[in-house]
Amino acid sequence: MKRGNRAKPSVLARHITVISLPGGRAFLRAGGLALRCAIGRGGISFRKREGDGATPAGRLRLLDLRVRRDRTLPPATGVPLQIIRRGDGWCDAPDDGRYNRPVRLPASASHERMWREDRLYDVVGVLDWNVRPRASNRGSAIFLHLARPGYEPTEGCIALARDDLRRLFAAVPRPEFLITAKPRKQRRKEIARPRRRG
Repeated sequence: MKRGNRAKPSVLARHITVISLPGGRAFLRAGGLALRCAIGRGGISFRKREGDGATPAGRLRLLDLRVRRDRTLPPATGVPLQIIRRGDGWCDAPDDGRYNRPVRLPASASHERMWREDRLYDVVGVLDWNVRPRASNRGSAIFLHLARPGYEPTEGCIALARDDLRRLFAAVPRPEFLITAKPRKQRRKEIARPRRRG
């Protein structure tokens, strides 16, 4: 019996490769789409530690997407959505039981505010780094968020321009990230091949 002409969805269709460049810069590739992004000031690390400024190497899923509804509409995506509120924070204290988890503010432990004035977290995706199991000091708050002007390096997150973030979700509604430090020759080849479509 012949099967229909509908193509099977490729496993790789959900995978996004992050290709590192010097100075905390990078390109992000998903199929034929290539977008400039920023990564951690510490580059890509296979031994991620809290406070090292590095983006962890490995395969990371996007658990949910958090949005400032007073500033923007959420992108079209298959990822669960949450609304960011003024009292939202994220614990980054390795010795606290809420480490690498959302917290309500005010909080006594060291934390990051999710309600920011600089617009970086108008749209922010939570990546599943150090979630289950959580290990003290392995790193916290590894997010997908909006990039600073000039794509300044992050503290370990992946950052994209606002329009590019929407373009990414339009192409890959439920993305998974493959973050790896590649040899310089291979990096140059991969960056040269794709052209940004727009």
